[in-house]
Amino acid sequence: MDLSGAEWRKSSWSSGDGGTCVEVASNLPGIIAVRDSKNPTGPALIFTPAEWHRFLTYAKAGGF
Repeated sequence: MDLSGAEWRKSSWSSGDGGTCVEVASNLPGIIAVRDSKNPTGPALIFTPAEWHRFLTYAKAGGF
C-alpha cells in the first residue's frame, strides 16, 4: 500500500523522551495508518475507520 501521501502526527500519549512514540495518519481515503515513529520506513498497521474507532473506544474505556 502506498503511504507516501500520509500526513503523520504523533500521538499525544507518546513519551517526550523519544521512547514510546506512535504516529497516526488519518488523511488517506478509507484507511487509518499507524507506525512507530522511531522506524518511519518500517511497516505500518492499516485499519479501516470502523476498526480504528472500535480500538479507540476500547482503549479509552481502559481496555488495555
